[in-house]
Amino acid sequence: MSEITADHSYLLRSAAELELTEARRQKAEKTKSLGSPIQLTGNAIDIQIRGNYAWIAESAHVAKKIDLETGRTLQIYRGHHAPVTCLAFYDRIPNSGDEKLLITGSWDKTIKIWDTNTKGLISTTAAHDDFVKTLLVVPSVKLLVSSSSDKIVKFWDLTDVLEKPPQPAGSVSAHSRPVECIAGIANADGSVTLFTADTMGVLKVWKLEREGGPRPRWRSTLQDTLNHHRTRITEIIYDTASSDETVQVVPYQPESSDQKPIPPLTHPLPVRAILPLALSDLEEPYIVTGYGDVIRLYDVSTPSEPEVLGEIDAHWHDVTALRLWIQKSRTDDGRTRIEPWIISTSLDGTIRRWRFSELRDSKPDNPAGQSKATVIAPTPQPSGNAKDQVEITEEEERELAELMEED
Repeated sequence: MSEITADHSYLLRSAAELELTEARRQKAEKTKSLGSPIQLTGNAIDIQIRGNYAWIAESAHVAKKIDLETGRTLQIYRGHHAPVTCLAFYDRIPNSGDEKLLITGSWDKTIKIWDTNTKGLISTTAAHDDFVKTLLVVPSVKLLVSSSSDKIVKFWDLTDVLEKPPQPAGSVSAHSRPVECIAGIANADGSVTLFTADTMGVLKVWKLEREGGPRPRWRSTLQDTLNHHRTRITEIIYDTASSDETVQVVPYQPESSDQKPIPPLTHPLPVRAILPLALSDLEEPYIVTGYGDVIRLYDVSTPSEPEVLGEIDAHWHDVTALRLWIQKSRTDDGRTRIEPWIISTSLDGTIRRWRFSELRDSKPDNPAGQSKATVIAPTPQPSGNAKDQVEITEEEERELAELMEED
């Protein structure tokens, strides 16, 4: 009897998957030209914008530099043996702001540093015992911070990084779940305020202080633990997005104890990406969020009463990142033309470009047609030798399945 039940469940699941596959096919056809898509070989897991270029960490085991105006791939960095999950930049000439060194992290548990002038590999560091999930560079103090599915946040000294790999400079291991994202800033006294967040929705605030001695070390002191989310935190930009369908905007530290709290920005589906434009070069009171396959724009000029201005049904799979691109071009009469764009990446394998004015003026019944945001069910994890695979969480199994699935 149990075998019949199992078979019946399998048949029901298969029918549901077929229905989802057909819905995805139809959605892909309907949205195929929206946002001037740039088609990738894999999926963009992380993206950084520098000038008119997008730098992406891709599930196809590479990092790329892409011209946002033409969509052409200008550079490919090969060397990782698993999906590249994160990237950051560091100055080749210290404190010059040139950002000529590219730093990448991967599910192969390593951190690599590259020369962007030559694409040459400078160093490889066996950084963690599990997937490297995110990287943060604090250039003024020559600090690299990495987080991982091994639940540990590590500090690396970038002094003389052209001559030697990043040197271990401390760590924190206070999280009980994989650390999904980090953020931080250098303070005037040389210390660093660091935020670390995990897949249980726990966000910790640290003060890092550099200790003297021949080998730089960073001492960490826990300042605060914040529990604003009930599940996985997916992004911190001094705001947070979460798989609990909310974006939390929390003053830290509050200016006064009687300051009115800002209500969470609730969504019908998990939020994987946020872009607070007030913290960008645009300096406008808007927050852009990505939930399911939809991009939403909030007006937060009155923080206690956030207003949804518009939505774009942007992709046919989950939005994974949102970035601001300030396009600069020359007019025929020699003047500089500046136009803001929102750049989105998705598990549909595309980078898409949206004029900010289009998003601001959009409505739910957008050019793609009014349709409900969707979450695509995960597919089974690719087969392989179990002995060679790192033990991963259920959440990471779903993430890996999404990254590796073939359409």
